[in-house]
Amino acid sequence: MPPVQKYPALRRQLARRFAIVAETVAIGDTTVEILKPRSADDLISPKDFEHDERLPYWAELWPSSHVLARLISPARGRLLELGCGVGLVTAVALSAGWDVLATDYYEDALLFTELNALAIARRVPDTRLVDWRGLADLGRFEAVVAADVLYERPYPALIASAITRTLAPNGVATIVDPGRVHAPAFTPACEAEGFSVSAEQQGGMTIYRVSRSRSSLAGPA
Repeated sequence: MPPVQKYPALRRQLARRFAIVAETVAIGDTTVEILKPRSADDLISPKDFEHDERLPYWAELWPSSHVLARLISPARGRLLELGCGVGLVTAVALSAGWDVLATDYYEDALLFTELNALAIARRVPDTRLVDWRGLADLGRFEAVVAADVLYERPYPALIASAITRTLAPNGVATIVDPGRVHAPAFTPACEAEGFSVSAEQQGGMTIYRVSRSRSSLAGPA
C-alpha cells in the first residue's frame, strides 16, 4: 500500500483501540508532531505484568528520546533502534537519510512508529518484534541507537550484547540515559565485550558512544 494510503488507514486502525494525543518536539530549527497513546497507565495489563513484569513504557515519549533524536546526523547507511517506542528517533533518522530497522518488545509500539514515520518522513521503516533476552540475527548496522533502555538490572549487559551482535566493524552505538540506577553497569559490560566507551553529560542525560576498540578490529595476532 502506498504511504499516502497507508497513513490514514493505520491511523484509523489505531484510533479504534487507543485514545491518541499529539505531542510537539523541537528538533534543531524545526518541530515534529508525534502521535501517541494518551496515557501509558491506561494500557497496563495485569496479565502481562504477571507473565514477565511487562509494563507499557513504549507509550511514553521519554525526554531521553528527544535528546537522541537531536543527535541524529544526516547520513547514508543502516541504523538500528533498540526500543523504538512511539517512533520519534526512527522518524527523524529516516528523514535524515538512514535506512532504519525499528525494534521493540511490543507490536503496538511498532505500529505507532510506522504511523509517525509516515507522517514525518513519508517513509516506512523496517520493523521487528524483538526480545533482548533472545535476540535474533538482525544483521549489521553502521549506527545502533537507544534511549532510556538501562532501567532494569539485566539491561546493561543485554544492551551490550545486542550491540556486539549488530554493530558493524566501524560503526558507532549511541545510548542516551537519564540517570537510571543500573546505568553505571553499562560501560564495564561494553568493555567486557571488547568495546571502547565514551560518556558525555548533557542536560542531565548521559550520552554513551560505543565503538569497537582498535585491538578488536585488528583481530588475533
